[in-house]
Amino acid sequence: MKAEQLPLLKSVSSPAAHPDGTRAVVAVTRPDFDADAYVGQLWSVAFDPAVPPRRITRGFRDTAPAFSPDGRVLAFLRATPDGKPQLHVVEADGGEPQAITEQKLGVSEFSWSPDSRRIVFSTRVPEQGRYGTVDGVGPGSEDPRLITDNQYRLNGLGYTADKPAQLFVVDVPEPGAEPPVAPVGRAAKDNGADPPSLLPTAVQLTFDDADHTSPSFSRNGESVYFVASLHKGHDADIASGIYRVPGGGGEPEAVRPDAAPQSVHEACESIDGEWLFFTAQDLGDDGLDFVARNTALYVMPARGGEATMLSDMENQDISGPLEPFGADGVLGLNARRGSVELVKWTADGGSAVLLEGARVAGGASAVGGVVSVSFSDASSNGELGVLDQGGLRVLTDFAKALRAEATILEPQEFTATGKDGYPVHGWAVLPEGQGPHPVLLTIHGGPFAQYTAAFFDEAQVYAEAGYAVLMCNPRGSAGYGQAHGGAIKEKVGTVDMADVLAFLDGALDAFPLMDREAIGIMGGSYGGYLTAWVIGHEHRFKAAIVERGFLDPVSFEGSSDIGWFFGGQYTGGLPEQMAAQSPMAVVNGVQTPTLVIHSENDLRCPVEQGQRYFAALKAQGVETALLLFPGEDHELSRSGTPHHRRRRFEQILAWWAKYLPSAANPSRESGTAKS
Repeated sequence: MKAEQLPLLKSVSSPAAHPDGTRAVVAVTRPDFDADAYVGQLWSVAFDPAVPPRRITRGFRDTAPAFSPDGRVLAFLRATPDGKPQLHVVEADGGEPQAITEQKLGVSEFSWSPDSRRIVFSTRVPEQGRYGTVDGVGPGSEDPRLITDNQYRLNGLGYTADKPAQLFVVDVPEPGAEPPVAPVGRAAKDNGADPPSLLPTAVQLTFDDADHTSPSFSRNGESVYFVASLHKGHDADIASGIYRVPGGGGEPEAVRPDAAPQSVHEACESIDGEWLFFTAQDLGDDGLDFVARNTALYVMPARGGEATMLSDMENQDISGPLEPFGADGVLGLNARRGSVELVKWTADGGSAVLLEGARVAGGASAVGGVVSVSFSDASSNGELGVLDQGGLRVLTDFAKALRAEATILEPQEFTATGKDGYPVHGWAVLPEGQGPHPVLLTIHGGPFAQYTAAFFDEAQVYAEAGYAVLMCNPRGSAGYGQAHGGAIKEKVGTVDMADVLAFLDGALDAFPLMDREAIGIMGGSYGGYLTAWVIGHEHRFKAAIVERGFLDPVSFEGSSDIGWFFGGQYTGGLPEQMAAQSPMAVVNGVQTPTLVIHSENDLRCPVEQGQRYFAALKAQGVETALLLFPGEDHELSRSGTPHHRRRRFEQILAWWAKYLPSAANPSRESGTAKS
């Protein structure tokens, strides 16, 4: 594919199956260059293959569909081009959607009550005087912030202490009821200066100065579960716990008040109301030891008791969304060896893999014995299928236009063997033609993350431009067990560097169409770190791209949103350990022409990391350039504005054309644009 074909990439949300088991609704979104935003609507997908999928909403961006338990109402989030997502409802059989919230900073997540009459939702509540709560007071005119805590900012959100996420409950209007009417004329005058709201009143459930997330009702509708960090000393660790608050309001209580430090992600009750399932990472005694900790699935009696681990913590890394399945079961996702599986568990410890192979499952919905699942694979960025007799029956073809207009190249699985005998698993994406093809060694972020065999726009764009793209999961990556992920703790840049170079050498031997004399290296975040570390020691690469890199653990500690704990946990907390594993400490060894890419609003790897690295390269005469994106954060390559994502691809290909040209991306007169 080409950069200009980004609007053909359609992402598919977790499905919401109708309680009658005949269909599911998904949100389908895509980048749009005209709007310079992500747009999309809801689609109804029948499980009967004779009934084609159909678009059922017409909003600017409609997401997060969820049917009421009685099947009468569909709730979802709708965002306008200049507004935040608000909760909307519409009759399940069709009609005009009705907004039921008007939250200043929008609604982020929600869940239905079992009786279908209420919805609990999470929204950030701004401090008075900030975030437009006072007319005429913009960000530059707000009062100063007095910071006393470690945790006060988050990439993509900015400051958080002055807008904590709180939970509210709202009554859902009766389907088909008479809509409220705004008063006009005499009636408006009689009502005074502030006319009554046409929306139902939302009742606030939580009030602590902390984020309250992942809300869900108990099966009897009396309580709401949520995840928060409300324990004593919570600013000194990254632990969180499960809490419960009465559905009509009251004091929250900890569900597991004496639990060891964990980072809880999500909790939900079983359909029979007897069990509480939750996912959590252990964090060691200090609540900070997160490196390569797989997320485990647990179950405990809903009325209280001991929690039992259901998953294999060493070899399974579980994520949500959790979906109740059967009377006492749950569905979850497991990252495994470059894929994401769909797995079911029961409270008694039984489990089975429902969907596996070279796919990335995104979420599932179960009604009776029917399971629908969203997924991506090598040929599509997102589809919906249903599991029939143990197999996957694909129901949609959202990638049809992409396949018709773009070239999609199949990743070729490959495992190299390192000098120490360690296997390094990954893929090669080869361009069309006889070669020899210049090679791009790409390194993922994380580091506890993984490349997969599913569709990846980066690899497809570079391969279309004539490059053989190599992607591997070295030690430090997720999906291969905790020992694999933890192998680089306090020794970053050792076995991980050895693994990516071993994968490169193994691929050059295995694929004769690769040009072993024309190799580039690139990566973002941790991938930016390892790219900068490699070129500080190796000089075999024609050029490099270091993007949003973790480039100096020392300054990262005081500038990143997670700097107060992240770098020290990976490199070790002693100054000499940080310096010994810092790309800035070996920058004087770099000879490779290097493009540094960064976003100005990046709070995860702050822009100073890239600026200082660029300045050091410049000072020692290395050919370099600094590409800065205004208004973007750490997620530029994944969810940045469509215009910036296209410009990023164009500038990257211009850099490779200058230093590593291919037949499809020949040398040009100029490289990257200058500011």
